[in-house]
Amino acid sequence: MDFFLKAKKIRLMSHRDRFVVADDDRMTISQGGDRSSRNAIWAVEFVEGRDAIRLKSCYGTYLTASAMPFIPGVTGKKVVQTWPCQCDAATEWEPSRDGMQVRLRSIYGQFLRPNGGLPPWRNAVAHDVPYRSKSREKMLWGVEVVEKCSDQRGAAAPPRLGRSRSFSSSMDIKKQNERIAKLVLLDDRDEGFYSAKCRWYPKACLPF
Repeated sequence: MDFFLKAKKIRLMSHRDRFVVADDDRMTISQGGDRSSRNAIWAVEFVEGRDAIRLKSCYGTYLTASAMPFIPGVTGKKVVQTWPCQCDAATEWEPSRDGMQVRLRSIYGQFLRPNGGLPPWRNAVAHDVPYRSKSREKMLWGVEVVEKCSDQRGAAAPPRLGRSRSFSSSMDIKKQNERIAKLVLLDDRDEGFYSAKCRWYPKACLPF
């Protein structure tokens, strides 16, 4: 999860240096090589109460693990786009870190993977079970942070003050500001506003 904690928007890059892309039809998912494409950018949403995320496309759709086989007779299943009104656990992905990359596990216990080879596998994205160590390596994704969060998730909240304590603190600050203002007015004639203010009370240089 630590890859995503400070991320607002990301790209997912496969071992083939291709990105997970939301196709223009608002239904299918594929791989693309254009880093600058807005279709390759995903907004990160955190699932409350779980170490899981949702990934939202530029169209407002979600990266979703479907129960539909990618091809009849194979274990891999399709990854599609769904709208917010269709959101359920299939839109949730559990990240697990492996070195500097991650695997994304679907609700079905399978992992997001890029397909390769001949059509229809070429540039497709599925979720599947890694039967071999080589397949397991292919399910690793690099996370490129496109935009960071403005605030730090999980940061400790400042302690709340009681009413009387809060009022007292406000009065103390007001008195400090009044004192600084008086000192500035007295010394402004000789040394200038900023030098007087910071010389008398450097830690309380607050706007009046």
